[in-house]
Amino acid sequence: MKKRFLKPLLASSVALVMMAGCTAPMGATGTPQSETSKAQQGAMIGALLGAVVGATTGGNTNSTTKRQRALIGAAAGAAAGYGIGYSLDQQAKEVAQVLNTNVNNNPSAEKDASQNLIVSNTDKYVKIMFRDSMMFATNSSVPTSSAQSKINELYPVLQKYQTTLVQSVGHTDNRGSFEYNLNLSNARATSVANSIKTSGVPNQVFAKGCSFSKPIASNSTESDMALNRRVEVYLYPNEASVIDPCKY
Repeated sequence: MKKRFLKPLLASSVALVMMAGCTAPMGATGTPQSETSKAQQGAMIGALLGAVVGATTGGNTNSTTKRQRALIGAAAGAAAGYGIGYSLDQQAKEVAQVLNTNVNNNPSAEKDASQNLIVSNTDKYVKIMFRDSMMFATNSSVPTSSAQSKINELYPVLQKYQTTLVQSVGHTDNRGSFEYNLNLSNARATSVANSIKTSGVPNQVFAKGCSFSKPIASNSTESDMALNRRVEVYLYPNEASVIDPCKY
């Protein structure tokens, strides 16, 4: 598309996103800006993608028709993107509530040894990080009774969001071979995934082990190694949002 067409298109898309932000659903005490930011990011992405699709489909037509199609696509994309973003914000809050914690999107939180359970979210997923020390005995892949209780607490949220895709991911420190830790991390991720499945939720649940390919600390000290041993549960709104958790 030519620049003369893109400029008004981008301006219109931004306007749609701003309107979506102004009309965000409000709670009893209002929705803070921090809680709507990811919804607005989703709306922006959706608007731009919708605009491009709308402008580039439908055959060769004049610029006015293309602009009209682009605006319709932007509006639809913004609405869909905002809905996904707001749903993830809401879902993160509900997960945190049932786990008796708060949503914490501070990147440094994972390196805080006092934080054994962290709920965070982006515009693509909700992530629940369980520190290994509260989940498994040494070299075991069987969740402890307290860990099982925490996993079971996810049931009402997953029951509510039945189309949410659930991915359980295991991480280890770097002691031992990569293959040994890959098997251990996969066994732990699978145990958590099976626990979620057997709770009776209808969601699609899958597991992956990452061995020590994605440390959050250096592995140079015992305390750093303890930070790296963890299980993460990702909640995705759709397949397009699924990431490779061993890389990103």
